[in-house]
Amino acid sequence: MDRLQAMKIFERVVEEGGFAAAARAMDMSPPVVTRMVAELEQHLGTRLLQRTTRKLALTDAGESYLQRVRAILHEIDDAEAAAAASTRDLRGTIRIVAAPVLATNFLAPMVAVWHAYYPKLMLDISMDAYASSRVDEFDVTIMVAGEDFDANIVARPLVQGEAIVVASPDYLERRGIPREPQDLIHHDYLRDSSAPVRLQSGPGRKLRLQSLRADVPDEEVDAPAVLQSVSTELLMRAAVDGAGVAVTSRLLAEEHLARGKLVHILPGWIFSRYTIYAALPSGRMLPARTRVFLDFLTEHVPRAMAEKSGQLS
Repeated sequence: MDRLQAMKIFERVVEEGGFAAAARAMDMSPPVVTRMVAELEQHLGTRLLQRTTRKLALTDAGESYLQRVRAILHEIDDAEAAAAASTRDLRGTIRIVAAPVLATNFLAPMVAVWHAYYPKLMLDISMDAYASSRVDEFDVTIMVAGEDFDANIVARPLVQGEAIVVASPDYLERRGIPREPQDLIHHDYLRDSSAPVRLQSGPGRKLRLQSLRADVPDEEVDAPAVLQSVSTELLMRAAVDGAGVAVTSRLLAEEHLARGKLVHILPGWIFSRYTIYAALPSGRMLPARTRVFLDFLTEHVPRAMAEKSGQLS
């Protein structure tokens, strides 16, 4: 028997003046309500209610028990309210690490909203292009992983996306528009050296692209790199300025694409599909402040991405 539930049912039966009315108020069946009160009486070894065909009446023991039950239920309500308030009043620091592009484009735009929700919880954001290697050093790690991600860490998915090939209109006017992956042999490639690398080792540094058609195999291209960097934003700026073709997240390129500063080339091909995760150190208790931050990210990141896409479409 659930004693707490039985207490709540007993109190409601008294308040409603009958088993049927209490059952309706609590969205339960009358037989269940009747049984729970009977089990409570059996557990206590005394009758709490005098049952007649016209009405219910409390026994002396029932009167005394009802006062205690109401006090207990009131204390429970107060405890739950205090727990909820303590969540709202959380204070302290949440240590986060993310790649610079994620810190700038995903975390920074949400800081004001976060502060409005939790003014006493400070976000301490560090940036590292190889953030995924530092999961155990921080409360939360914002990281990107491909479809084959199978690491032995606790990670909550936040948003999915694709990496596409882009170039500026000026560059394409000078060098021509690639129609097939192998056309990239004749183009300047701005290479992300932090990519996990669909770029093979060796001097050729082959770029592997995936067709959006399931019946078309991947293609590898000896794309000559003229610039490489772990900075996605540096490569994006170089592409906008006409330095060559680059692989970048569609989400990050959306604004430049919408304004005509970049063009999506080879639209039937992608570099990869990926997921942005919030990863947690293994083997640790999850503090309340970290939990509310994860819940915040889970709610707000997809919404922010959808709103951004809607504004640019």
